[in-house]
Amino acid sequence: MKINYNNLWKLMIDLNMNKSKLKEISGISTNAIAKLGKNEAVSMETLAKICKALSCGIGDIVEFEYEEGEN
Repeated sequence: MKINYNNLWKLMIDLNMNKSKLKEISGISTNAIAKLGKNEAVSMETLAKICKALSCGIGDIVEFEYEEGEN
């Protein structure tokens, strides 16, 4: 299973927001921003902070990609 945050980046573009601004308004770390940029797993706490800051749901920012044969 792969994680991607493409929806987050699209939402940020729509809001005319960069990663620095996201970090500032959500209170997440630089390390978390780096992980998001690499489509790596981050904590639920981090995702919750982003959702609160952007007034959205987790499904609006995270997408799971299953490989063939995965359930």
